[in-house]
Amino acid sequence: MIIPLLKGLWLTLKRFFSKKVTIQYPEERRPISPRWRGLHYFEKNSAGETLCVACGLCVAVCPARCITLEIYEPEGGIRYPARYEIDTLRCIFCGFCQEACPVNAIKLGQNYEYVHYKREDFFLTKEKLLSEQYKN
Repeated sequence: MIIPLLKGLWLTLKRFFSKKVTIQYPEERRPISPRWRGLHYFEKNSAGETLCVACGLCVAVCPARCITLEIYEPEGGIRYPARYEIDTLRCIFCGFCQEACPVNAIKLGQNYEYVHYKREDFFLTKEKLLSEQYKN
C-alpha cells in the first residue's frame, strides 16, 4: 500500500523539476522552420506599390485555382493587377505561385495565425497582401 504511494510521489517530484514541454501560446510562439509556408504577401517597390506585373503565371500554375487576377494595362504598356485575390480557404500553400513569379512579387511568409469569423475575411486582396500584417 505504501509502495504505490511512494511511486506516485516520486513521479510527481520528477515531473515537477523536469523541463516544461508546453508553451504559453499566444504569449510565446513556437519557432518556425525557415521552410515554412504561411500566408501570402506582396513585395513592394520603393513607392510602396506591388512588384507584380500581372503576367498571370501564378494563376496558371496554381493547382487549387485559388488566385483571381484582373489585369489593368494603361497606355504606357505597364501592366498592373487591377484585382488580385487569393482564396486562402482553397489554397494548399504549395508555393508554386512563389516559384513561378518572374519578379518575386508574391511570397509566402511566416505568419500562420489567420482566424476569422466571416468567409470573406479569408480572401487576401491586393491591399491585404501589401499590408505588413501578413508579411510575418
